Amino acid sequence: MTLLSILALPLAAHAAGPAAQPTPPPADWEKYATPKADRIVVYKAERRLEIRRGDKVLRSYHIALGRHPVGPKIEQGDGRTPEGTYIIDRRNMMSEYHLSLHLSYPSALDIKRAAAHNARAGGGIMIHGEPNVLNHEGKKRLFKDWTAGCIALSNTDVDEVWRLVDDGIAVDIYP
Repeated sequence: MTLLSILALPLAAHAAGPAAQPTPPPADWEKYATPKADRIVVYKAERRLEIRRGDKVLRSYHIALGRHPVGPKIEQGDGRTPEGTYIIDRRNMMSEYHLSLHLSYPSALDIKRAAAHNARAGGGIMIHGEPNVLNHEGKKRLFKDWTAGCIALSNTDVDEVWRLVDDGIAVDIYP
């Protein structure tokens, strides 16, 4: 083999094109990403909120409720968290409680229950984070029931719920 033919070998290989490399399989993102939830379930007695997709629990969080958490909400100002099925009908990223997801409370049944007590059902029930004005010492007290009837999460948890749910999904609140 002559020197000229040795030098020509790499040129000939290059002219034929690069060697075919195997194509990597596409990434299976469902294996790595958390899917969006299709339902939120709240268990008041257990102080637990679950984010679900079908029958699968995607996430579970500790919650705080209204200052009088036992029983359904009867009237505005009673400090109770409602029970029943509602939907997330809007969100507020400028909330006084970090972020908030508004529930469709009161339902027709809630209004009827309040009227039977000559009262108003109220409104403004949210799933929200911690108060924006609280210092570190005050935040330690948030593990107890402290809301006016809302469902409270830590700011980190409400950030995650915010990302995992869309407006319009059902929220089931059980005793």
